[in-house]
Amino acid sequence: MMRCSRSFTAWVRSVSAAWLLLAATAAGEANRAELQVMDKVERHGVTWTFTEKVKVGRFVNGDWYVVGPCTVASIAPPAENDRNGSVLNLPLRPGQSPFDARSPGGRYDPKMRAMPPVRMKPGDALISSISVDKMRELPAPVRPADKAHSPVRSVSVLTCLAEAAPPDAFRPGYCDCEQKLYLARNLRRDLLPRLARQGVRFQIEPGIPFTLDEWAKRFKRPWLDVCFFGFDAAIEYQPHYGREVGRAVGIAALLLCLDFTPEEKEKLLLGFVQYGIDLWGIVRAGYPGWPAHGGHGTGRKLPIVFAGLLLGDAEMQTPLKRFPKLKFGEDMQTMHDKCWTGAKAVYAGHVGKDGTPNEKGWGAYEHLPPDQWPADIGEAYRRTCTSLAWVGQALALRILHAEKAWNHDAFFDYVDRWMTEDDTQHIAAIKKARGKDYSASWSRQGNAWDPFVDDLWAKYRNNLPPEKRDTK
Repeated sequence: MMRCSRSFTAWVRSVSAAWLLLAATAAGEANRAELQVMDKVERHGVTWTFTEKVKVGRFVNGDWYVVGPCTVASIAPPAENDRNGSVLNLPLRPGQSPFDARSPGGRYDPKMRAMPPVRMKPGDALISSISVDKMRELPAPVRPADKAHSPVRSVSVLTCLAEAAPPDAFRPGYCDCEQKLYLARNLRRDLLPRLARQGVRFQIEPGIPFTLDEWAKRFKRPWLDVCFFGFDAAIEYQPHYGREVGRAVGIAALLLCLDFTPEEKEKLLLGFVQYGIDLWGIVRAGYPGWPAHGGHGTGRKLPIVFAGLLLGDAEMQTPLKRFPKLKFGEDMQTMHDKCWTGAKAVYAGHVGKDGTPNEKGWGAYEHLPPDQWPADIGEAYRRTCTSLAWVGQALALRILHAEKAWNHDAFFDYVDRWMTEDDTQHIAAIKKARGKDYSASWSRQGNAWDPFVDDLWAKYRNNLPPEKRDTK
């Protein structure tokens, strides 16, 4: 009797295990996107044609992937006259670019280019670009008074995976050969507040209106962030200067904290999180970061922290814990010290406290009175190229209660100083000591670059929403 009972129990267990395996298999299959069989795919003006029909799918942001291995037989528009370049697995070379021979400063390196036929295997990412017809023909994004100096108009990414991805998977970072997949279903959308936007001017720079949809389109396509100084930025939609990157990411994060419906926010949310994933993939691949150099190192940390918070990725939301030597301009250029104005948070100079000064006066200087400053470059950049672009970022992080994740208190203290310290007497002292006049409204403390940010600062800096506790 005991033997029969044991046999029956074993049978029940085996049947249960089989059903569980079938259920898990069915769930796994349902969790994968249905693939199409195609001989070519197109994304944002770039067409990749394969040597034969292959299985392809799309990530949640619309970018294509191919289940490989495969061979790309041709790319359109074609790479001609050292333009419309492509690269397979973008190398981490801050001083070089493979896309267009007109990249400033001798940055172009044709040896980095991938020319068809391009053999792809799982783990690969192919970035293909479309060049501008003429240099400086396009207005700089977020700063239309300037002409963009990058020769790259836009880029598209084709990823090669080993198998179908879930339909809500984000594209792996284009430098992430490990191809870590994040899922949109896991986004903590509940962490985003719905702050009233009544009375807020939706303007970048005084008098230039914008809409939520415009910002969703700005982050829909990939941003390039390996060639420092923005010399190959995808200039149709991506800012080429760090100051404008900082302004852009601050505005995007703030938009996602306002009282639009979740459906209205979704396109921007997916695009902005994808940008954070791309930046994090660059970091994980070994990139040293975006160090202070005037305004150029600004804007890359916020998207990483934001994406990490909403995806619940502890390493991504606190990047300096995993990579303590990682460099970000905002952190390098803010520090605690005794300022000549009496403030306790100071601007740390053109290349910041951890930079290597290449010229006299490129380091910290605010601990000295103006008549002892070694140069004027620090104050000039403090007032025109950095501080004004940090306000939106700092406010968004405070609204999300992400100060601990950011892990650099001097940044928040400095932005508060910038927005609250009356610099009237300080401007007069600087003019007397150095002959430099910073009395123009656009170089005064107490202002962000964009009216949108100014209005939200006034409305919410001292009226932050309550912190949402993680109950999961």
